[in-house]
Amino acid sequence: MPPTRIGVVGAGFIAGRHVESLGSLPDAVVVAVCDPEPGRAAALSDHAYPDVHQMLDREDLDAVYVCVPPYAHGEPERAALARGLPLFVEKPLGLDLATATALAAEIEAAGVPTATGYHWRYFDTVERAADLLADRPPRLVSASWLDRTPGSPWWAVRDRSGGQLLEQATHLLDLCRLLAGEVTEVTAVAARSPGGRGDIDHVAAGTLRFAAGAVGALTTSCLLPRGHRVGLEVVADGLVLAITERELVIDDGERRTVPVGVDPFRREDADFVAAVRGEPVTPRVPYAEALRSHRLTVAVAEAAATGRPVTLPAPAPASAGGART
Repeated sequence: MPPTRIGVVGAGFIAGRHVESLGSLPDAVVVAVCDPEPGRAAALSDHAYPDVHQMLDREDLDAVYVCVPPYAHGEPERAALARGLPLFVEKPLGLDLATATALAAEIEAAGVPTATGYHWRYFDTVERAADLLADRPPRLVSASWLDRTPGSPWWAVRDRSGGQLLEQATHLLDLCRLLAGEVTEVTAVAARSPGGRGDIDHVAAGTLRFAAGAVGALTTSCLLPRGHRVGLEVVADGLVLAITERELVIDDGERRTVPVGVDPFRREDADFVAAVRGEPVTPRVPYAEALRSHRLTVAVAEAAATGRPVTLPAPAPASAGGART
């Protein structure tokens, strides 16, 4: 088979990561990139376009990557679906739940392969953590994203990014679901700082109640000069796991550190390309699964905005708890 021809919508940092990753795969080629800033698109591809419609009209594509800011989701996905093209969608799926829910229904009706950018699930260390929790149900999950404010002009604007919970902490909430099961109720508080950029919340703290009996905590801040701590700890009977993008620390009476040994972007891109090519591979976070993590993230953001607990739909029996891969 000839290489899978891919078009990319958006030319920011995360799009660049995917273009680099896809370029390392033998059965994929990025043939076009579109972005409102033509110089950014041209930096990633010789075939650069100002919008998704021109790209789709002029290029023969097999799949589309949507790597846009939260506020821009909707139109690119629908343009690709109108042509029956498989979709890779970067997180978060949108600013709100309604946009993502509507797109999920349209994707299901189209029946095309999908994947999303919850790349933490592709860390080999996360796989190891899930294995270790298979017979030791989590009792406590503590997640933190303590970092700087990214430089993108839209990031610190609430109605463009949704703030740090939607833009960054959604990765940690996705891992909470993966390792401890579905969440039934959340509470949260948030605040701004005079020293912070934009109109977003600069600190937030929340609690999670899991269907399987675990409890969790989430803290976030984007006030720091550099990343301080990004990751989560899982406590089970006689076991603590600390997961970051660099390593897994296991403490079950003996403390040991397992470094990350894979490129999660390459692994998730390889899975998506394989699915597009009709191989018997299922991406780990198709759109319908990502919607569950997005729903949880939006619930935490709603609780922080209103100061009231938010109850989530009861999980299906098969996903009521425990570690899942």
